[in-house]
Amino acid sequence: MRTVRWLIPALLMIGWLVIGGFGGPYSGKLSGVSENDESSFLPASAEATEVQELAKRFTGSEAIPAIVIAERQGGTNEADQRFLTERRGEIAGMAGVASEPSPVLPSEDRAALQLVVPLDGAEPKETVEAMREALATGVPGGLSVYVTGPAGQVADLSEAFGGIDGLLLLVAGAVVALILVVVYRSPLLPLAVLLSAVSALGLASLVVYLLADAGALALNGQSQGILFILVFGAATDYALLLVSRFREELRETEDKYVAIRKAWRGTIEPILASAGTVILGLLCLLFSDLNSNKGLGPVAAIGIGAALLASTTFLPAMLAVLGRGAFWPFRPMAGSPHPESSGIWGRISRLVGRAPRAVWMVTALVLLVGAAFLPQLKADGTSQSDVFLTQVDSVTGGEVLARHFPGGSGSPALVVANADTADAVAEAARVPGVSSVNEAGTAEGLVLIEAVLDAPADSEQAVSTVRDIREAVHEVPDAEALVGGRTAVLLDTQETSKRDRAVIIPIVLVVVFAVLALLLRSLLAPLLLVATVVLSFAATMGVSALVFNHLLGFPGADPVVPLFGFVFLVALGIDYNIFLMTRVREEAKTLGTREGTLRGLSITGGVITSAGVVLAATFSALAVLPILFLAQLAFIVAFGVLLDTLIVRSLLVPALTVDIGKRVWWPSRLSR
Repeated sequence: MRTVRWLIPALLMIGWLVIGGFGGPYSGKLSGVSENDESSFLPASAEATEVQELAKRFTGSEAIPAIVIAERQGGTNEADQRFLTERRGEIAGMAGVASEPSPVLPSEDRAALQLVVPLDGAEPKETVEAMREALATGVPGGLSVYVTGPAGQVADLSEAFGGIDGLLLLVAGAVVALILVVVYRSPLLPLAVLLSAVSALGLASLVVYLLADAGALALNGQSQGILFILVFGAATDYALLLVSRFREELRETEDKYVAIRKAWRGTIEPILASAGTVILGLLCLLFSDLNSNKGLGPVAAIGIGAALLASTTFLPAMLAVLGRGAFWPFRPMAGSPHPESSGIWGRISRLVGRAPRAVWMVTALVLLVGAAFLPQLKADGTSQSDVFLTQVDSVTGGEVLARHFPGGSGSPALVVANADTADAVAEAARVPGVSSVNEAGTAEGLVLIEAVLDAPADSEQAVSTVRDIREAVHEVPDAEALVGGRTAVLLDTQETSKRDRAVIIPIVLVVVFAVLALLLRSLLAPLLLVATVVLSFAATMGVSALVFNHLLGFPGADPVVPLFGFVFLVALGIDYNIFLMTRVREEAKTLGTREGTLRGLSITGGVITSAGVVLAATFSALAVLPILFLAQLAFIVAFGVLLDTLIVRSLLVPALTVDIGKRVWWPSRLSR
């Protein structure tokens, strides 16, 4: 019997170490199966996607343009023209170039030269890098040369996301380790928790890689970064709950195996409920029309599932083997006093008990003040050049291109219509903001018309112009005209994101309410918890609007940012209420609702606060990647989690529970 008690944990540890060792390298391979092309995010039903498919009939392939732009102050000369012409010949022979580059075209002011190079529709990063290397040699003095256009931006995005499997993991791991050392003042326990998180990441990376490689789900750099952070954050959160209960049980018994068994039984329900809520909330993204959102749902859910498995099998096995040694040098001995009733959480618990109504009214008012700034959030979309937080070649080149050529050069709006309506469609497409309209070819009874825009193809002005083009050509009788191209992709992405918000947010709320109702055997308590988390989310977005607009000076936000913020904050924020209220319900069975709430708050205060700080810190690590979307999501989730942890779960929820009393458990027997 004694042999079995240590043999099973040992076998579990060995099994997980094998899984982690085998799956770990796949975290570095995920970049090879991710797609960062804008059009890959769209659903098949989007107009831009339909045009993308139809355009292949005219070109025979799906090409993505790279635009070489050269600029000289005071005007280009023959040497500049000769240099770019020679490089054109060299570039034409490179792997990944889909067809003959355009001739070198001078601008009207003679201060710039342009060369358009069609690249294969597959990942163009390597070809763009080769082009940039070729264009960096033998450059005439005073001439500035850049590679921009859609291919240049995709290459720069791939480069920015290249730090995910190295820098991001390093920062997240270091932050988690530091917090755990501060919380537990032990060198061994942080190592055990990190080993559990790394093993979970190895499993998640392996599963996601196999599915993405088989084409079963869409993976991009954003999803990859969020996966890493979620696994680390969730695994650590679940670990903190288990470790805290283990330390509590070690003060009650000499037997470490009995202690870990009781700790596991006492925490498995809230951990399962927490993980289940997050997984179901994330899977609600499958109702999205955007492929990128659909992909994130299962990718992130797989990460949470891996964190759950590691935290409920591998970590308990390690703790069973280490016993009190895990907490060295501050080992909790049997019979030693529980510190929960003293200290800051004991004082907060007594404050809530003395004036519950005043506490919840003041905290609710504070949250309402933050929520009042929500309308200031600018989430209608940004230009693609604003995606980067650092200066990159494609953005600088795009600015040079817009100074000397029509902004949409090299990335025209594409109009596909019935061939016998070509003239009428071309005339209709000449809306304000269009520089020129040209017929690019006919095929199978269809005509392809290119409309070059005045504004840069990734700008909001261009999006507005494409919207006008669509309205105009759609009215041409019998044309069946469709408008696509790079700007149309951006427009369809923004419109689809707004639709997703309206559909997915109510679904997430219903799912979270259902899980809480099953867990707490109540209808009123889940309703209150959902309401507090929604209020917390609104306050977070209001504060974020102030920070983004006035402190950081961000140009705006993608429409998907509020959706992701909502899904993560509601799914993750409800975690801490689950951790609190499951313990409150457990204590209320013997102490009553009032005393059970106050004791549950004092006992769980430290561990839940630590869990919130860890999750906020790990999400903050996303800000090391120079991408606007990830920086905004990092702030929203980090601030929101801290708000949920320190205000909602610590003050608002327990104060409401005490003030309402046993009726909060209606209609269960605890309410009688």
